[in-house]
Amino acid sequence: MHTSLSRALVTSVAAAGLLLSGAGIAAAHVVVDAPGASQGGYAVATFRVPTESDTASTTKLTVALPNLKSARTEPIAGWTAKVDKNAQGEAVAVTWTADPGNPGVAPGQFQRFALSVGPLPKQEKVSFNTSQTYSDGKVVDWNQPMNADGSEPDHPAPSLTLTKSTGGDDDAPAATDAGTSDKSSSDNTARWLGGIGLALGALGAALGLGSVIRGRRS
Repeated sequence: MHTSLSRALVTSVAAAGLLLSGAGIAAAHVVVDAPGASQGGYAVATFRVPTESDTASTTKLTVALPNLKSARTEPIAGWTAKVDKNAQGEAVAVTWTADPGNPGVAPGQFQRFALSVGPLPKQEKVSFNTSQTYSDGKVVDWNQPMNADGSEPDHPAPSLTLTKSTGGDDDAPAATDAGTSDKSSSDNTARWLGGIGLALGALGAALGLGSVIRGRRS
């Protein structure tokens, strides 16, 4: 019985080790997160960048953007950010570079790089091809799409799944017209009630005046 328990314990520990190992590998990828990101909307995209090298630090990160009208970086101490734009003024890439004297993201560490972006493309998923540069000159490109069988490649491109927007510009005029109609109806009703009130007031004044005149004659 003790032998069976020992074997079961060893098997469980080995399985747990494999799971943790797999999780560690997945966590080592450059990934992006943007809670609530929707198609055609604005969001804050946060890129989590781990240093996988055992001997070099991450000193530069370049992220390709899908021709966005707006891209604003969050200040990070020790880092300089630069947004590249095309001839149409659209943001096509952003690069973070470690300042002189800043060793960068050391081995065994990670850094978050936040970026306010929008309007996002009106599609289900958007990818951000990324290049990670190390202090020893090595460059790792995170730009591979998912494999055909659904498995993850060695260097997947950071990507976001965008929810469908529930509103749009096409609905705005209809809502405005409806609001104008309701307001107009309310104004007309108020005018009618006001007119009736004035008429009743005038009638009451006339009746009161007639009573006074009749009283004086008598």
